[in-house]
Parts: sequence; C-alpha cells; structure tokens
Amino acid sequence: MPLWLRLTVVLSSLAIAWLLETFVPLIQFGYHKLKHASVSIVFLLTSMLVNIALAQYVSQAILHRVGYQWKRHMIHHNDTTLDATSGTRHHPGNFLWRELFLILAIIVTGMPFAFYKLYRILVTPFFTYVTHANVHVPEWLDRPLSWVFVTPNMHKFHHHESKPCTNSNYGGVLSIWDRLFGAFTYGDHKEVRYGLDVLDATRDLGLAYQFTIPFNKEIQTD
Repeated sequence: MPLWLRLTVVLSSLAIAWLLETFVPLIQFGYHKLKHASVSIVFLLTSMLVNIALAQYVSQAILHRVGYQWKRHMIHHNDTTLDATSGTRHHPGNFLWRELFLILAIIVTGMPFAFYKLYRILVTPFFTYVTHANVHVPEWLDRPLSWVFVTPNMHKFHHHESKPCTNSNYGGVLSIWDRLFGAFTYGDHKEVRYGLDVLDATRDLGLAYQFTIPFNKEIQTD
C-alpha cells in the first residue's frame, strides 16, 4: 500500500469516527470540539516525535558503543569534507539496523506505521541534510536553537576526528536527549576536524577501502 493511501486510510478513519460522534453522540459534552481535537492531535504529534526521536537516539548510541556496529558506522564518520551528501553516507548494514530498530520501537509503542513513514519522509531528511550541510549558521542563531533541536554547528562536533567529541551529540532531531544523558557538546565549530583519527583520511573517497573497514582487524574501535 503506497504511503499516500495508508495516510488516507488512517486520517479518513479518524475523520469518520469524529463525524459520527458529532452527529450521534453517546454523551452530550457541550464542549468546543475543534479545540479539543487540536489539543489531542498536538499530543499525538509530540508523542510520535518523542518516541521515534528517542528510538533513533538509542540506535545511534549503540552504533558508537558496540564494536562491530561502530566499525560499519566509521564509514559515515570517515568523511573529511562534510557536506549535505554526507548525511546519506551509511553502510547498508547500519541502515538496516536503524530501520529494524525503529520498526521494533513502532511495534512496542503501538504507533500507527503511517505516521512513522510521514516522519521518515518529511522530518528526518530535513534534519539529516541540513545538519550535515556545509553551511554557515551564525552562533547567535545556532546556539539558542540547539537548546531544543540538533543544529548544524552542534552536529559538526559529532563528526570531530577524535573522542570524546565523536561520542557526543547523538541526537538526530531533538538535542534534549544529549543534554539529558550528558552527551551534549558545543563550542567553536572552527576547531572541528572531520574524519576519524584511527582511519586513513587520504582514502575517505576510496570505495574499496570504505567497504573493507568493517572487516579490517587492524582498525581500533576502542
């Protein structure tokens, strides 16, 4: 079933139920129905955002903390010229891991899958490409926004060549998780050097080298 059809089914079902209770209510509440609905929808959207954002955060943290996952994720970090396209630079094994982890989170929380797809198509790409983009954002704008959202300057520290910066700023959309778990880092983005100090920076565009990273036992993961 295409996404547009799944969304249509979900929203149509809600609309039909909402209209039925309008014309044949069980109890006459005498309330402002549109206002009530808007509040409920806001809670639905925020719950969806928190559930998926937290699942993404945990998934990202595991990529950095578990040896074999980190070796695959190194491919994403071994980019010395970070730009918008770097957001798409992921080992297929890592991509599969993220999707399976998120789907499991959807099943556990009981969230409608159509809303997850909407989030994945509209929200995630925007933050992924913007936060990786080689774009100048003045600190007076970036720093305040980083109190709530993951921003371009903030995310750049995640791509610093060495720890502890590499193991910070895991969030993809909301920065609250990094602040909550003590993984938030912010400073002068000019001090960030992209890549990984345990990999050969001169081969960051070598596809053969990149795909062999997960199998190279000489590469340090600690």
